[in-house]
Amino acid sequence: MKSSAPMIRGRTISDARTRDKATARAAAVLVVGLALGAVAMLVPRAAQALGDASRVDVRVLDYDGGDASPRPSAARRLAWEVRKRTSVDTLLAPTHVRLSDPALFDQPLLYWSGDRAFPALSEAEIVGLRRFVTLGGFVLIDDASPTSPGFDASVRRDLARALPRAPLRPLPTTHTLFRSFYLLGRPVGRVEGPPQLEAIQLDGRVGVLYSRHDLGGALARDNFGGWEHEVVPGGDGQREQAMRLAVNAVLYALCLDYKDDQVHAPFIMRRRGGAP
Repeated sequence: MKSSAPMIRGRTISDARTRDKATARAAAVLVVGLALGAVAMLVPRAAQALGDASRVDVRVLDYDGGDASPRPSAARRLAWEVRKRTSVDTLLAPTHVRLSDPALFDQPLLYWSGDRAFPALSEAEIVGLRRFVTLGGFVLIDDASPTSPGFDASVRRDLARALPRAPLRPLPTTHTLFRSFYLLGRPVGRVEGPPQLEAIQLDGRVGVLYSRHDLGGALARDNFGGWEHEVVPGGDGQREQAMRLAVNAVLYALCLDYKDDQVHAPFIMRRRGGAP
């Protein structure tokens, strides 16, 4: 039996009306959905934590021979001071890593300390150090025994092997690092030390910062919260200045030229992009 309803291009009017109603309902649902989505974007939501992977790790460099942790609590105390004084979320139990470990590239900051001579780094470690610095990493080297030549000679030997075309040079106190968070006039640590830090700069940024002031000695505390080492000659005032210098170094490592708002993007992009 044939339908008596008029035809519109092969469909009855009733069919067309049904489809038109369905289309209208779908459009209405879409409009409501978009409206609700817009409202949801305006309603504050609790932040979702990313866990330890999102925190800055003041990583301690491990190496053979010598003593890689002459101030065992220094990195932990530095992480705590950075978290307390700035908006940077740090890992309060810093990890350790070797220059030959692929995990070296997971973080942009490396803390290298010692108080005595150590054997030459392996070729794999030299390659790791070179790649870490050239890819945008920042190495803070801290001589915990600046009055003796052992650690100093070993560090200079291996830096020359890793970065022969970029020698250590004095870093003027007008450099951005001295105002990356605090305004500082000169470097100090547990000891007053030399009037300047030394640095290796690549493409206008500091990739290696070398302190012969025993920064870790000024930061170190025992399990009861007491200071482990006397600070000479300036006492508590000098200790505070040493802490500020260490905090500045971490902020510089994360932000480079902080005052110019140059974020440490090259390293982060390479790391997130899977570069070795």
